[in-house]
Amino acid sequence: MDSLTLTAQAAPQAAVIPRHTKVIVFCFCFLGLLADGADLMLLSYSLGSLRQEFGLTPFQAGSLGSITLAAMAIGGLYGGWACDRFGRAKVVFWTLIIFSLGTATLGLTHNYWQFAAVRFLSSLGLGSLFVASNTLMSEFVSTRYRTTVLATLQAGWTVGYLVATVLAGAIIPGHGWRWLFFVAVLPVTLALFAKPLVPEPPAWLAAHAEKNRLRRSGEAAAVKRQDALRVLLGDPAARRMLLLWTLTAGLMQFGYYGTNNWMPSYLEGELHMNFKAMTGYMVGTYAAMIFGKVFSGMAADRFGRRATFVFGALGTAIFLPAIVYLHSAGNILYLLVAFGFLYGIPVGVVATYMTESFDTRVRGSGVGGAYNGGRVIAAFAPAIIGVLASEVSIGMGFVVMGAAYLLCGVIPALWIRDKLHDPQKGS
Repeated sequence: MDSLTLTAQAAPQAAVIPRHTKVIVFCFCFLGLLADGADLMLLSYSLGSLRQEFGLTPFQAGSLGSITLAAMAIGGLYGGWACDRFGRAKVVFWTLIIFSLGTATLGLTHNYWQFAAVRFLSSLGLGSLFVASNTLMSEFVSTRYRTTVLATLQAGWTVGYLVATVLAGAIIPGHGWRWLFFVAVLPVTLALFAKPLVPEPPAWLAAHAEKNRLRRSGEAAAVKRQDALRVLLGDPAARRMLLLWTLTAGLMQFGYYGTNNWMPSYLEGELHMNFKAMTGYMVGTYAAMIFGKVFSGMAADRFGRRATFVFGALGTAIFLPAIVYLHSAGNILYLLVAFGFLYGIPVGVVATYMTESFDTRVRGSGVGGAYNGGRVIAAFAPAIIGVLASEVSIGMGFVVMGAAYLLCGVIPALWIRDKLHDPQKGS
């Protein structure tokens, strides 16, 4: 075992992290993911208004979601590397600044190309935040409770969806879509306030200190050997895990973001709900999703990450076509609530399941590479659903997303074991 790994293991075990520090880190990451989730849903609720004002085709409307995901993938890949190089907390801070200011600027755009360009730039920040927040929090929590804590952290994303839903219902009918985006500047305040209070995790500090020691001592070759990307791509086991998680995360996000982007339009356009009724149904779906995420954390700590993840993915795969083919006026709410609960489970488990698949030296790069490499796959979802909406129906797109969730459950069921590494110990 190399000296960097030994140092990274020893320091966290010796350090005693005060409970209030863990609470501060959790609140910072929770509120960051809340802002991230709200930002993602602002586009979904604005699509109808944008299509009308800018004269967008269904493909152009879907492409805005694809542009968002493509930029998130690029930003997340860089963000994972930056987490390993500069620190987890620093990356969370700067990504909050980038996407908040960028999203607020969307309210000043006047055509498709302006909106698409600004959305691309702001989404570079969005892509890094998920990786940085989960990597940061995972290194402050013991293995015993890690999934419960990280799944509860993912609920921040869904609370953000609820916040966006309520804001959209209150702002768009009376004030228009532009004011909805102007509100996105508020997370800048959170970032500036929290920055001095959030430390870097001991495991990262130990690994970073060892790299600095090697540089000062002139051991350039040793430093080069510890480069996260070099280790990640050079180690066969790490490389295999990167590939498996890229496929799994890509399929999960293909279904997840495709549904997020088009569910409001499906309820409005194909089920003929008015805007306020649609937002009410989405509140029910996302409220159930919060419970699904919290449940997934407790279940994963008790029954295992893999079993819980696979259960949620397969359940979601069943309910997506059920919403299309089995809905009625009397049962659509129940179907959406059940779907929301199941839909939250894979997202609640994936952070812990994935971070425990890579060791400390490559954790940021591994999680960032896999999750955001998966976003490249997922970037096609909104545009594909847009094409299906034009040629067949949005409902047919939901069937395709159900197939993606099916494969998303099969891959880890066969090839990704639980608890390969402990983030808190630096292993």
